[in-house]
Amino acid sequence: MNLPNALIDSIKKVKGFNKEAFEQVHASGEQVVSIRTNPLKWSMGNEHGNIHHLPASREHSPLSIHSSVPWSSNGFYLSERPSFTLDPLLHAGVYYVQEASSMFLEQAILQTVDVSQPLLVLDLCAAPGGKSTLLQSVISKESLLVSNEVIQTRVHILKENIIKWGGNNVVVTNNDPRDFSRLIGLFDVVVIDAPCSGSGLFRRDPQAINEWSEDHVQLCNQRQQRIIADVWDCLKEDGVLIYSTCSYSSEEDEEILDWMTEKWKVESVQLKVEDNWDIDEVQSLTGAYGYRFWPYKVKGEGFFIAAFKKKEETDTVKMKVKAMQLPSKNETAIAAHWLQTIEELSFILQGQNIAVVPAQWNDLIQFLIQVLKVRYAGVELGTIAKNDLLPEHALALSTLSNSSVYTVELDLKQSLNYLRRNEIIISNEHKGWALVQYNGYHLGWMKMLGNRINNYYPKEWRILMR
Repeated sequence: MNLPNALIDSIKKVKGFNKEAFEQVHASGEQVVSIRTNPLKWSMGNEHGNIHHLPASREHSPLSIHSSVPWSSNGFYLSERPSFTLDPLLHAGVYYVQEASSMFLEQAILQTVDVSQPLLVLDLCAAPGGKSTLLQSVISKESLLVSNEVIQTRVHILKENIIKWGGNNVVVTNNDPRDFSRLIGLFDVVVIDAPCSGSGLFRRDPQAINEWSEDHVQLCNQRQQRIIADVWDCLKEDGVLIYSTCSYSSEEDEEILDWMTEKWKVESVQLKVEDNWDIDEVQSLTGAYGYRFWPYKVKGEGFFIAAFKKKEETDTVKMKVKAMQLPSKNETAIAAHWLQTIEELSFILQGQNIAVVPAQWNDLIQFLIQVLKVRYAGVELGTIAKNDLLPEHALALSTLSNSSVYTVELDLKQSLNYLRRNEIIISNEHKGWALVQYNGYHLGWMKMLGNRINNYYPKEWRILMR
């Protein structure tokens, strides 16, 4: 791997940089593979609540657990990289494949806010969804996450991963950062995993080397400033802003911290980092704290993160919620039969679909639907046809479905056929809708018609790999 000489020269004065070790780790070809399990589903599917009880044999799962990611309560290293695409547990939302260093976001959240309280959190640059699903696992079920992606073509994968994760306290939006400037003082936490030059991912993605340049670093610095400035007003007083990149360049890391410190009244938050984690704590020229991950020190890729508290008086946006069309009482009654409970839930319409959202956030969600490009909210249940529900895939992957809904357990071969939208052949006399399960986890819907089975796995999500 030929690293750019300009990169080496530009970071040689960065604290913790070791040229020999840096070049060696990139030349080694070593790949660190890590996953993060979903506590929403794992606690349901396993009484032990422990990743080491995931099916160990290849008959059930290709995962081979090596050790825990030390700064993550749900993160684990694998001994080798399996074919994740051919593991039904991934498609069931039981775990997410995430780079280990970036899981440190959990520590930044836990050490800066009281997660036992209801929080309104914005993940500004969210696709493909790794940090958003992590945030959902850290905040309380009484909190609400707004997961935003500015690039329209990337919203689809974000929505898919949010649906697979299965929570109902989330809203997916497709907005430019400046669109949030009108939501003055609304959010308790804003997470900005900023677009960057990507030098921290060279080991994982060697092709990214071809896109790196000193000019690109400067361009990213300017873009990062614009993004932060655009959303600053939507953070409430004493709210927390968490900034991160996958770049080693001080222009995108320490210099951004100095720019924030000089532009606004902020308090840099020093995080507690265990000595054996080997994460470098750095301070910018203005004394702001940041945390840098070197791949020759930690078992992970290059990463940088910092946290600030806003210390400026901030007004709060006045929400004017217009009356919206809602499902009829008959429609909600039909949909309610498919749910464990309707307590603490409100029914709304998303296009033709009936959806449920947390009741305590209903007014806010309807306000967001009016002022932002909301692509998904809560959990979509389905549409009503002939006094029955045509269920949405999101209902199957949520934790809301009624235990009385008929389920069919498939083996690995059958499950992969289902995920490919192939024909399913099983001996079963049930007629009607059925939840497809693999190893006890929901994969989606099929409709059993006696002489045939209709496969309702989403066409755009189907596995193409043979």
